[in-house]
Amino acid sequence: MARNVEIKAILSDLRAAAALSRALTGHDPERIHQRDTFFMAKKGRLKLRELDDRSELIQYERPDQTGPKTSNYTIVRVAKSETAAMRLALSRALGISGEVIKTRDLYLHGRTRIHLDRVEGLGDFLELEVVLKKGESESEGQREAEALMIKLGVTAADLLEGAYVDLIATQAVALPESPPEKSESAAGDLAF
Repeated sequence: MARNVEIKAILSDLRAAAALSRALTGHDPERIHQRDTFFMAKKGRLKLRELDDRSELIQYERPDQTGPKTSNYTIVRVAKSETAAMRLALSRALGISGEVIKTRDLYLHGRTRIHLDRVEGLGDFLELEVVLKKGESESEGQREAEALMIKLGVTAADLLEGAYVDLIATQAVALPESPPEKSESAAGDLAF
């Protein structure tokens, strides 16, 4: 099983974060459109990630806490032609717990993946994933994540726990239901 150390933070200024990420990495990002369908797994989380050119089934276990946290994960590539059948089979067997649609700008800084995410219905976020080598201690990855947080202007107050799907579920519970004529009209521009 692969491991990484992750942080997730809310962004108040996506353009500033993009400029810092570009300066830090020395390159423009790869833009990725993702649709993650989460299933009701008994252990950890299970999601089917649909990308422009492929899909992936991802199972992971990660504590819901703010600050750097270790994630243990397994990724299985799914042929694009099999994605719909995979989603149907998993939804019938396990049930769907939520869906996250986002546009992700990916910057690579050594072994760290810097994600600037615009999440539909939520807003803008930064995510760091420091990929750990086999046998490497979590503390080494945590130190690297914390150093990058400082360089990217992320403070402890910006840090989030949980996953985007949790934030969406919490928001859905907290918001009053819109009248039918308004609920169909919310289509935002994801370009940034």
